Amino acid sequence: MAVQQPNNGVKARDPDHYGGKSRFELELEFVQALGNPYYLHNLADSKVLYQPEFVEYIKYLRYWSSPEYIKYLSFPGPALKALDLLQEEQFRKDMINPMVRDQLVADWSQAAIK
Repeated sequence: MAVQQPNNGVKARDPDHYGGKSRFELELEFVQALGNPYYLHNLADSKVLYQPEFVEYIKYLRYWSSPEYIKYLSFPGPALKALDLLQEEQFRKDMINPMVRDQLVADWSQAAIK
């Protein structure tokens, strides 16, 4: 007897849904995560930042800077700053350094207070 899985209204092969979330939700979540220097450091440590596919993906994600999408970001400042910085190869290389991560934490924390 086969067990039926709930589909939550999402078709099994719907290309716009992944694990029950829409592409919009996943990209929103990812862009917001980029505002976390610890996450950026982890991506650098795991070599993700250097993969050509990642570089292309962050170029694609620049659309989040437009007013049409920025309104959905909880903390647009750090997320969009990280997205801009990630366009630079040197920044992607520098993120492996814990001192760079810690400086971002300090800078962005200070900016949040202002």
